[in-house]
Amino acid sequence: MSDQNRLGVFKTYKLYVGGKFPRSESGRVYEVTDSKGQWLANAPKSSRKDARDAVVAARKAFGGWSGATAYNRGQVLYRVAEMLEGRKEQFVREVAASEGLSKSKAAAAVDAAIDRWVWYAGWTDKIGQIAGGANPVAGPYLNLSTPEPTGVVAVLAPQKSSFLGLVSVIAPVIATGNTAVVIASADAPLPALSLGEVLATSDVPGGVVNILSGVTAEIAAPLAAHQDVNAIDLTGADAELAKELEIAAADNLKRVLRPQPVDADGTSDSEDWLASPGTHRLTAFLETKTVWHPTGALGAAGSSY
Repeated sequence: MSDQNRLGVFKTYKLYVGGKFPRSESGRVYEVTDSKGQWLANAPKSSRKDARDAVVAARKAFGGWSGATAYNRGQVLYRVAEMLEGRKEQFVREVAASEGLSKSKAAAAVDAAIDRWVWYAGWTDKIGQIAGGANPVAGPYLNLSTPEPTGVVAVLAPQKSSFLGLVSVIAPVIATGNTAVVIASADAPLPALSLGEVLATSDVPGGVVNILSGVTAEIAAPLAAHQDVNAIDLTGADAELAKELEIAAADNLKRVLRPQPVDADGTSDSEDWLASPGTHRLTAFLETKTVWHPTGALGAAGSSY
């Protein structure tokens, strides 16, 4: 059969929850279009039940992931970069269509996203050196502070930067041992849903990252109020939604990472995702544990160790 007579196979996009690819439990989908309004695909429209299922999966995965060595987490993140490198052309196409970018600009964004995984892979076993350490105290004891992951983090991905921005908010959360429930860009969810396929084949344990698509406010509300969610990143929320979610998050004292100042169109994607990410997102979802340990006196002079 010649190519001109062949019908192409359309891709079915699904959620990524607990290492599996379910459809929304509600059975709902919505149309995703490119920057010119042309249909690209149908994406699953997540429900509150999907959000709760994702939290259950993230909590189940937290013990094993947070208990892994930092070096091992770095290896896993680097493996994600390796797998993305092999599927780069697919992501360039999806990013270009989703964001209305030229092929060269989309390729630059995808390259930066791959490099971002490598960047955070290198920080997994080093962040403890800048976020913890021995504290000087006046007494016969040692005082040591060490960073520990906060827990389950709900992440509202950037609305405009469908892939580079997405990676920039997911990678630092899991690099430090947290697990994530991610709400993809509402208008451009396809690169995020495809990322789930990469994570599933990149040694990332099921449940460490869970990816939902749909109406951001509809999914974010139950996550902000969920008692088993420990923190929330409001990057993808506009000013009004961010305020509502922050109020809901206060009920169980969630850590909240506030969005950047909003643009004129009401979105908060003013952050330059191509810039060096720094370490502020690594430390945003860490707790500090301080341990006091007594030291003994040696000899008559009272010197200590």
